[in-house]
Amino acid sequence: MSPSQPVISCRNVWKLFGPRPESYLAGLDPAAGFDAIRADGYVPAVRDVSLDIARGEMLVIMGLSGSGKSTLVRCMSRLIEITGGEIDVDGRVIGALSERELIDLRRNKMGMVFQNFGLLPHRTVLDNVAFPLEMRGQDIHARRARALEVIELVGLAGREDYFPRELSGGQQQRVGIARSLAIEPDIWFLDEPFSALDPLIRREMQDEFLRLQAMLGKTIVFITHDFDEALRLADRIAIMKDGAVEQCDRPDRIVMNPATDYVAKFIEDVEKARVVHARALAQPVDGQTLTGAPVDGSKTISQLARLLVNDDRAILPVSGPDGRVIGAMDRQQALDVLLGAAQ
Repeated sequence: MSPSQPVISCRNVWKLFGPRPESYLAGLDPAAGFDAIRADGYVPAVRDVSLDIARGEMLVIMGLSGSGKSTLVRCMSRLIEITGGEIDVDGRVIGALSERELIDLRRNKMGMVFQNFGLLPHRTVLDNVAFPLEMRGQDIHARRARALEVIELVGLAGREDYFPRELSGGQQQRVGIARSLAIEPDIWFLDEPFSALDPLIRREMQDEFLRLQAMLGKTIVFITHDFDEALRLADRIAIMKDGAVEQCDRPDRIVMNPATDYVAKFIEDVEKARVVHARALAQPVDGQTLTGAPVDGSKTISQLARLLVNDDRAILPVSGPDGRVIGAMDRQQALDVLLGAAQ
């Protein structure tokens, strides 16, 4: 598999619930919408979804309850069978795998964390984390060593012999994450893993998650209904409605250029200045003479607020990660993002 090839590729994926869904899909009018399909007695949980997920990317899937988020992720891991289309995982058509091949893929390549922690109450933290390695047939010494390693990674060293009932909700969630990490998955599916936690613990878990991702570089599909959480975590966000992906793009591009009225409504309360980075506003230099120090393209407009208010340059150079100028930003456009456009 080449580095440029997506780790997960969905092509025209459908999941319909109802009688003989494959036959119904084969005769379905391509123009049929969600309501028309529902009127025919089917639930279109996933509708014609096509997207690619790159190696090391964190894709966050968002949408209201019933939009198809969890169903799509379960299709990607083949916890449920799709009705139509194709899903490739690591270059293999997941729907064509035998049961043995699928089990091997899940045991060795995939980690899954869901809202329900699913810890075994009669087992200690150590034994809970080591459980998937036990199922893999790994010897006791190797699996204990690996379990202790990931327990320390998630900040639970010293609690190896605790039982789940002796842990807080946030600590239980860390055990679930450690158990998922124990198998060293390349692909990690997380379905609203922090939704049951109170705001402070949730923030701490997001910080922990970002730290782990920076260290491990996993390919992650993360479901949430919290836009602030998505903004903190996502490389790209996919927004779903009625089983379909309305838009999939970087957070700043979605906020600046919503593709549909639904997406515009979905993000209308988002403070753009906290999302939009200087690089998103950078235009080609095109022979312009740029003066003064460049602004860091990775900074948000909110982080650059003081500079933008005090700087008198009409056009500001924008630098990339290596410090080189990658474009020019119109200061007034940036101020409009920060303060709102003049009426």
